[in-house]
Amino acid sequence: MPMSEDRRQELLCVYNRTRKTFVATQAVLADGYWQRLVGLLGKTREWSRLGNALWIVPSHGVHTIGMLFPIDLVFLGKNKNVVHVEEDVRPFRISRVCLTATSILELPAHTVSRTGTRVGDRLEISAAGQTPLAAAHEPNHAQVAAPK
Repeated sequence: MPMSEDRRQELLCVYNRTRKTFVATQAVLADGYWQRLVGLLGKTREWSRLGNALWIVPSHGVHTIGMLFPIDLVFLGKNKNVVHVEEDVRPFRISRVCLTATSILELPAHTVSRTGTRVGDRLEISAAGQTPLAAAHEPNHAQVAAPK
């Protein structure tokens, strides 16, 4: 059953439980046919600020044809474990097709290196207003990794 338009635009938070850091604090879910098809097309470099993300569900691969800026890709398995990563994917490219992935996070370029996200890491995705369960149990809440 499709989600309402309001729910699709709800901001999400992506927390890397393995590295104890936020990967994105303003992620948007793309789970409908048109949202997945369009993805980040038409977005300007303004979108590629630290903290943004597009979570494409379901997906095994993406393209950057027509995009105006490079992105990082994090392929997630059914338990939101990282199964593949592609960094700094330039416009007019096609990602690898990863059949073990059930969804893909499109992130601003260099997010993967800033956060240390690697294959095997476990991510948690929740509403942006809620503190992720793993972060709530940490003595110091994790922050989005800042540029070096």
